[in-house]
Amino acid sequence: MRLRDLIARTGVVERQVRYLISEGFVPAPRGGRANADYGEDHVEAIRRYARLRDLGFPPAAIKLLLQAREGAPFPVAPGVTLVISPDLLATGAPVAPLILKIEALLTDALREASPVRETTDDHD
Repeated sequence: MRLRDLIARTGVVERQVRYLISEGFVPAPRGGRANADYGEDHVEAIRRYARLRDLGFPPAAIKLLLQAREGAPFPVAPGVTLVISPDLLATGAPVAPLILKIEALLTDALREASPVRETTDDHD
C-alpha cells in the first residue's frame, strides 16, 4: 500500500508516520523512498504505538517497552509482576483465555503447602 493508504487506514498524518519511522517505532517502508510500500506490519506498528500512547506511555517509555527482549514488566501487586512480550503489546490479542491461565497459575503457586508427612524408615 502507498503512504496515503497507510494514512487512511491508521488516521495518522504523514508527518507522524515519518516521525514514527525515523524513531524506530515503525519499520521503514519496502522499496525505497520513490517506491515506498507499506504493509500490515506498518499498520500494526502504528496501532501498537497509538495504543501505548493512549495508555499514558511517553515515547521514550514506549521505545524501552518495545525493545525489551525479556518483555515489558507490569507490577500487578506486591511481589507479582506480569511480563508481556513486546510482540503482544497493544495487539488486541484475546485476554479472557490468558486471565484463566494466570488465575490457575496464581491459585496453584500461592496455595498453602501441604503438611510434610514424616516417613518411617523400616530398614532399622
